[in-house]
Formats: sequence, structure tokens, C-alpha cells
Amino acid sequence: MVDSTGFLKFDRQMPPRRPVELRLLDWKEVYLTRETGEDAVFPVQAVREQAARCMDCGIPFCHHGCPLGNLIPEWNDLARRDDWQEAIERLHATNNFPEFTGKLCPAPCESACVLNLENAPVTIKQIEWEIIDQAFVNGWVTPQPPAELTGRKVAVVGSGPAGLAAAQQLTRAGHEVTVYERDDRIGGLLRYGIPEFKMEKRHLDRRLDQMRAEGTRFVTDADVGGTGEGALTTEALRAEHDAVVLAIGTPVARDLPLPGRDLDGVHFAMEYLPFGNREAIGELDDPPLSAEGKHVVIIGGGDTGADCLGTAHRQGAASVAQLDYKPAPTGTRPQDNPWPTYEMILRVSPAHEEGGERLFAVNTEAFLGDDEGRVRAIEVVEIEVVDGKRQPKPDSTRELPADLVLLALGYTGPQTAGLVEELGCVVDERGRVARDAEYMSTVPGVFVAGDMGRGQSLIVWAIAEGRAAAGAVDDWLTGNSMLPRPVTPDAVPLR
Repeated sequence: MVDSTGFLKFDRQMPPRRPVELRLLDWKEVYLTRETGEDAVFPVQAVREQAARCMDCGIPFCHHGCPLGNLIPEWNDLARRDDWQEAIERLHATNNFPEFTGKLCPAPCESACVLNLENAPVTIKQIEWEIIDQAFVNGWVTPQPPAELTGRKVAVVGSGPAGLAAAQQLTRAGHEVTVYERDDRIGGLLRYGIPEFKMEKRHLDRRLDQMRAEGTRFVTDADVGGTGEGALTTEALRAEHDAVVLAIGTPVARDLPLPGRDLDGVHFAMEYLPFGNREAIGELDDPPLSAEGKHVVIIGGGDTGADCLGTAHRQGAASVAQLDYKPAPTGTRPQDNPWPTYEMILRVSPAHEEGGERLFAVNTEAFLGDDEGRVRAIEVVEIEVVDGKRQPKPDSTRELPADLVLLALGYTGPQTAGLVEELGCVVDERGRVARDAEYMSTVPGVFVAGDMGRGQSLIVWAIAEGRAAAGAVDDWLTGNSMLPRPVTPDAVPLR
């Protein structure tokens, strides 16, 4: 029985973040966690009080917000009752990697919470952190190898959240699964795109250890579909496996083809962030691309831009400005953005707390260079809305000093040259690899999961798609799958 008055007794409260002046001295996570044993971590009793705020609604709209279908009211109440072992069982029933989503998901579940009608939703993400932290501290996260093997082999190409979720589900179903990753380490964007201060890579590494113990095989530096020495051809890939899951994401970055784009010092965010991650774990003392001592301009107002912002702070940038072409959102829901949809409000990430300037409603006009071909500034103009149309504001053009410009404008789609083309998969008009309701591409036995089929999206969607695609693969291989399928793809194949 839930505490039906918990939301009246306890106000919404979030755990404290590490002081800015301290966290800028290292790359550790912004929030302290139970498993690391720091004294300043949020008390367990405080988390239980936050869990008691959950009303166990007759219609739990948090389920509407969660692509994984997480059993949120159930594990909230288990946390309230101090039953953390049963809570992690409920959480793992729908989510392979709650430590990833707990740290990285923007929590559409909280936007959909009934208490968000009063702008004070249950702290679902924070309770999720506590559950998985308690589970690791108490040794409840253990390998779950299959009881028997099917004799079928599955290749998963790509080791981001979608690929890892699909691989773990298929391994537990008894298939022999090999994950191929073209980078030198497993993890995809989790490894080299997400900064250490948002999620330390030890969280990823311990999950990979669990997957290895369950029987999943990992191959790095794997040029699947390539032509170089040691490359795995598409013919060999199909010949060696009974099914293939493509989960390579959407790595093709959106460019900004303006005058001066070819100047030295203008880079994509994903050219920059991997060096920061390698620096954070001690692999690089002097990264070839660094913000140290530079005036940095980040073009793009989203999460990737904020990741660049926090990285630049830790590298000792002289100044940092993050640009967004849209007007600044307000602190309350717009009328055309009603509950329980994800609220489009102004959000302040930990990186924004650390300094730098946020500029809204500005448009970049050109990159300006010096005599040596290096960027020295960008030219911007302010934008205003007149009669519903965006247009330059008169006499608002100005220059921003910039020694390093980072483009964080999102991604246009998957890389289709090579593997996708050689397999013969059809690509739709949006650049996504086409698939049917069973996650299968236009090539029998080749399945598609995550961003490359859905389009650029959230980590929680990637895990949900990986789990669902695994169920489709298992059913195709065995004819009788027991694996869950939390979501159905919305892409229609081109036949």
C-alpha cells in the first residue's frame, strides 16, 4: 500500500551537486553516488521520502513518458519500503542499464508525472540512481548466463546503448552473440561522446564485465564492411552469423556550410569530445584538440553543446559561449505544450552552472579568420520574430572572439557508405535504414535498432529499441520468443 499522503508531507528535493569550484578541478561526476562511499551523498532516508511522494496513480502517466515501460510506481513504493533488492528486480525487468538512463536520460517520465501538474514531479531519475547504486553496493548485479544454448549466431554491429541492449537480451536467450565496434573500446557514444563528469566510464566497464561473463563476445577495431587489412567483409559477416543487428547510430554530423567553414579551428563536437574523454581517464596529457586558454564558441543549444561547455571549462578555456538560434524558453510550459508531453522549458544543466555565456536567438553568419588561416571570430546576428517569421534584427550584427568553434547541431543520419550499401539495405527519405514492424530491414535476416532506424533520439529510446529488436531477432530465429518488445518501430520499409 502506497503512502497516499506522501506528496503532501514531503517537498520535491534533489541531491546536492558537488561545488562548482571543486568539480572544475577534476573530471569526476557532478553528483556523488552511494557506491563510491562519499560522505556528502544524499541520505537513504531522504530518497525514501522522495519515493513516498509517488501516488501510484490509477493511470500512471509516467509509463506514457517512458519508452521502456519502466514499472515506476512499483519500484518507487519498494524504495519507500526500503526493499531495494526487490526494487532492482522490478527495474531490471524493463531496463538493462538503469545506471545509464538514471544519469543520462532527460526523464520524460518526470514530465508526465501527475505531480508535474504542480511543477513538482516525483524525482524518478534520482530514485532510479539509488536503486542501482544499492544493487551494486550489495552485490545484487550478477551475470545471468543462459540455461542452454540455441546454436544460433548473431552479430551486433555497433556497441552503443541499442547494440548493447540487443546483445545482452540475445545472449541471455541462448544465442552466441558477437558485438563488433570500429573504435578501440566498446561503448559507442557512451564511451567517447558522454563526458566523464556526466557518467564515469567505470559504470560502463562493469556492465561490459557482466556481459562478458554471460557469454557476449566483443570485437574492437572492427572495420565491418571495410576494405582495409583485417576488415570483416559483409559476405563474411553474413556467412558467419544467422542474423545481424545493425546498431551503428547516426554518426554523420550536421554541418554549417558558411563562409570560412574550412578555417583551422572549426570542428564538429564529436571531433572534440573524444579527446576530452581520453584526457579525463589519463590516456592523453596534451590532447591535439583542446580548449585550454582559448575563446570557445559552441554553436548548438542542446545536450551535446552542454557537454562541450563542461569539457571546455575543465580544460581551462579563456571564455566559452554557447549559441542557440531559437529564443530562450520560459520557465513554464507553453500553452501548446500541455502535460503530459515532455515540457519545452529552459533547463540549466550542471555545465551551465559552471560558467560561460548562453546566447539565444542568434544566427551565425560567417567564420572569420586571421592571415594564417585560423579562425579568430564568428559573425552573428540577433534574430527576432515579426508576424510569426524569424528575421535578422536591424543593426545587431557583431563579432564574437573565437579560437575554437565547435559545431553541436545534431546528426543527419547513419553512415550508409560501406556496410549498409554492401548489405543492400534500403534507406528512406530521411536517411534512416528502412525496416518493418519486426525491426527487419529490406534484407532478410538483417535487423535495425536504435538511431539508425528511428533517427536521432534519446538513450532511453535506444535501449528500448535494442530490447525490442532482440525480441524480433529471437522470434525470427526460434519461432517462439519470450523476450519483451517494449516499442514498435515507426519507420515503414521501402519495398
